[in-house]
Amino acid sequence: MIPILTVTLNPTVDFSTSAETVAPDRKLRCARPEANPGGGGINVSRAIAILGGHSTAFVAVGGPVGDKLVHLLAEAGIGLAPFPAPAETRQSFSVIDRTTGEEYRFVMPGPDWPARAVTEALARIGRAAPRGGIVVLSGSQPPGVPSDFPARLATRIARSGARMILDTSGAPLHRLLAAQARPVCVLRMDDMEAEELAGRLLPRREDSADFAQSLVHQGIAQMVIVARGDEGSVLATATERWHSEAAKVPVQSKVGAGDSFVGGFTLALARGASPERALQIGTAAASSAVMTESIDLCRAADVRHLTPLCHLSRV
Repeated sequence: MIPILTVTLNPTVDFSTSAETVAPDRKLRCARPEANPGGGGINVSRAIAILGGHSTAFVAVGGPVGDKLVHLLAEAGIGLAPFPAPAETRQSFSVIDRTTGEEYRFVMPGPDWPARAVTEALARIGRAAPRGGIVVLSGSQPPGVPSDFPARLATRIARSGARMILDTSGAPLHRLLAAQARPVCVLRMDDMEAEELAGRLLPRREDSADFAQSLVHQGIAQMVIVARGDEGSVLATATERWHSEAAKVPVQSKVGAGDSFVGGFTLALARGASPERALQIGTAAASSAVMTESIDLCRAADVRHLTPLCHLSRV
């Protein structure tokens, strides 16, 4: 297996609890909270560990909450490459209303980053990138980190001899298309992000494949993945287009499905799988994740069982 480095600039300690009912203007007596390390890249590392792989997590941490995050990552058996954040690590929390089953999620912003911290982070990630390995950038960017950060990092990673997997959205995704950066190995987005970027609806998987392949031909990425919710995901290269069908499973929560997909896909690539096989395993990991509560990701036994059910076909 080739080495994997995940990058999380805006991590969080996620606290989750429940209350009998969630209502305004009253004290809500909650269950004992559970704490988990959170943030896109961290969740990818967690999914990789669940599936029997190993990665190193480059994480910006600061203050007592950052210390708590480091402890949680150590408990999860995830290797850590810490980077000093400009201020304390953020916290987020979720509350489940036990009467209705509804979940309320409160996501805080991260600390403001000055320009010098952004420059130092780029340099440190470049040095930490494993030559011949994979670097995964996933999750939100903290305030102050410019939208061209993924494009700048892609160029730096290419120089290091590593491959980059990018799961992003919003302004950073739009900026990537305009930046003329070195192409990333894999670019992933969901169907809503793809439609926003394309400026049109993409109702069929063939439409998603056409758009994904157009990005490859523009030199944005070597592979582009568009997740289509409960339909599964589409992957396009310059010459091939594949679809992996999501397994038909009971849905508990869709939170964590994207990070589980990226974890399963990345680990499969690192173990030498073909892109279409990695797509199938990633789709199985996402299908597994929706069967679990929001604080959980995929489960290894489920992924093994569901992979044959995530049928591959050419688009």
